[in-house]
Amino acid sequence: MAKKILDEALALPEDDRRRMAERLLDSVPRESADDVEGAWDDEVLRRVEAAESGETDARDWDEASAELRAKYAKE
Repeated sequence: MAKKILDEALALPEDDRRRMAERLLDSVPRESADDVEGAWDDEVLRRVEAAESGETDARDWDEASAELRAKYAKE
């Protein structure tokens, strides 16, 4: 049934398809701003803890970007 509806929707004019797509997207729950902010907070804490424990190294951006440019210039 979903394939039939999709096929019929794709046959609609562009404006109708756009409106339909917007309405479908609006019907899907999205993460709240608080959920997203909380996820970023968790990620920042994870990275700080990894740096403090020595699990990861901090690198100078100029050095790292020069290394990447040199690496990919060869390809």
